[in-house]
Amino acid sequence: MARDYYEILGVSRNADKEEIKRAYRRLARKYHPDVNKEAGAEERFKEINRAYEVLSEPETRARYDRFGEAGVAGGVGVGGFQDMGDMGGFADLFESFFSGFAGAGQTRSRRSGPVRGDDLRLDLKLEFREAVFGGEKEIRISHLETCEVCNGSGAKPGTRPRSCSTCSGSGQVRRVTRTPFGSFTQVSTCPTCNGTGQTIEEKCDACEGNGVRQVTKKLKITIPAGVDNGTRLRISGEGDAGQRGGPPGDLYVYLFVNEDAEFQREGINILSEVKISYLQAILGCRIQVNTVDGPQELVIPAGTQPNTVITLENHGVPRLGNPVSRGDHLITILIDIPTKITTEERELLEKLAKIKGDRTGKGGLEGFLGNLFQR
Repeated sequence: MARDYYEILGVSRNADKEEIKRAYRRLARKYHPDVNKEAGAEERFKEINRAYEVLSEPETRARYDRFGEAGVAGGVGVGGFQDMGDMGGFADLFESFFSGFAGAGQTRSRRSGPVRGDDLRLDLKLEFREAVFGGEKEIRISHLETCEVCNGSGAKPGTRPRSCSTCSGSGQVRRVTRTPFGSFTQVSTCPTCNGTGQTIEEKCDACEGNGVRQVTKKLKITIPAGVDNGTRLRISGEGDAGQRGGPPGDLYVYLFVNEDAEFQREGINILSEVKISYLQAILGCRIQVNTVDGPQELVIPAGTQPNTVITLENHGVPRLGNPVSRGDHLITILIDIPTKITTEERELLEKLAKIKGDRTGKGGLEGFLGNLFQR
């Protein structure tokens, strides 16, 4: 015995047309053979489709309400299936199934409108001090610009593009196929205009009908103080030109900093080393050291030990976005202990060793100086 069509769709007998349509779409999505591979899903789908065919049309629904299955046993529409000429039934359902799989959903939108140009990337190398202090830098780029001869239309001056006769300017072609499961619509890019919705009979000689030309140009850009490896700068509007009046893309400049022979960077601090003699370390001194700001005087306290770190405040890297705030320059002190000394130096050092009570035997000068710096 055939099941009640209202029961199949899960609606009441007084449900309106929209309620029946919503119920049908929900169930059809669930049991469509291309989606549901469970046993019995295909038979259930046929049953749902049959119920909707009958209940979606007021005339056949009235006959079904009055006579039951016998009232519609002769079939509905052509070949026993409803002719969904408005494409509002199964065709919409079909497109909703496959828009997520093959990108078909994107082809439903009109493609002849403005299209934004592509973004471009340029890698730029900087010297250490350029990254610290920033400044102007000249770069060379190659990008697409709107053709000045045809103003981007691609058509020869004095002519203009025409609406594509194949797709009537939509950029798409549709083909409807009717099957025992309903009507299927296939949407694809128009082969005549390649989705633009327009055809050009006489192409612009300057851009060969493309509407854009490849142009190489020089740009001056500002490098902010404090940039580092991987910093990205956006140059608005210097990417490729847009299509059909669309805005241009942007140019993204990625910065890479060359290593420096003397300085290293750690965040916003700069690191370096300076070597002094053991006598300067013992007695203390003032020396000139190099910084990114030029030579600076550094005070070495008496008795400075090896690997001591002395800080020069505010001589580091400006904070990116706040150049008045700077890091520090951290200088590691290395002490040069000689391997060879003069006779006079040895005599003086031996006298010093006696005063301190240190033994100076086989270990020689190195042992004495080692003991000296360990105290």
